Amino acid sequence: MKMIHVILVFVALFSSYIPNATCINNDFCVADLSRPKTPLGYQCKSEKDVTVDDFIFSGFVAGNASKLFNLGITFVNVEKLPGLNGLGISTVRADLGVNGSVPLHSHPDATELVIIVEGQVNIGFITPTKIFLKDAKPGDVIVVPKGQLHFLVNTGPKKAVAFAAFSSSDPSVQTLDLLLFGNDLSTSVLSKTTLLDAAQIQKLKVAFGGKN
Repeated sequence: MKMIHVILVFVALFSSYIPNATCINNDFCVADLSRPKTPLGYQCKSEKDVTVDDFIFSGFVAGNASKLFNLGITFVNVEKLPGLNGLGISTVRADLGVNGSVPLHSHPDATELVIIVEGQVNIGFITPTKIFLKDAKPGDVIVVPKGQLHFLVNTGPKKAVAFAAFSSSDPSVQTLDLLLFGNDLSTSVLSKTTLLDAAQIQKLKVAFGGKN
């Protein structure tokens, strides 16, 4: 049943796809990764150079777990699967260890469908006026509208696994912790704008690679 849910989501996304006018035969435009990416995506690889390998990604398995969030991520976008170029779809696998989490983040340019396939997770997204929260289990499918700040937390006794599909072949990701503490914005400014004490901010800057 796990893979059936995944397949149904991808079929639904593809059914709404309108081919890009620049695609080969108005069907597809395999990314030429040797050329620079443009605001409209990658340029098309010459049809004579396209192979079946452009449409296959091997290795959609658990990624190496980060120590900070006990989370392994395997992301498949156009740069890993060139055949996705222009199709408006991509995917990710998230493996959450016990007490693991997917930190608060958003995708400004993509809607996300999350499919829980193993374990128990608390999943939610936040709007300016409301929090939408759910204790999800295998078989649950949750949609996160474009641009909304969202998260997952493993609330079960064992590992949790979720797959997600995006309405973009190369969705951007903005992680709140990295935006706040993974740069050289001064501790004094962060303290005044977040009301966190300086010692806590310094600790977070070390964790996320920030300076100053």
